Amino acid sequence: MKSRIVKIGNSQGIRIPKPLLKETGLGEEVEIRVEDNRLIIVPAGRPRTGWSAAFREMARKGDDILLAGETHLPTLWEGDQWEW
Repeated sequence: MKSRIVKIGNSQGIRIPKPLLKETGLGEEVEIRVEDNRLIIVPAGRPRTGWSAAFREMARKGDDILLAGETHLPTLWEGDQWEW
């Protein structure tokens, strides 16, 4: 399927036909990169995707302990700027 490069303000863009958008799952946000002189457009990753499973796996392995032990070390904000 062919498309044209069109001027959009000071930039340029392409119109992606609706069937391609539907087939690829592209939404409003995408990630674009160059690989071997090709533009690769993929759906934008969601922040923290997979964290829940990673935390469960850490807990299963016993790798989820606090590195500072049980002692809570107050931050600068907690010590100087917070009013109780």
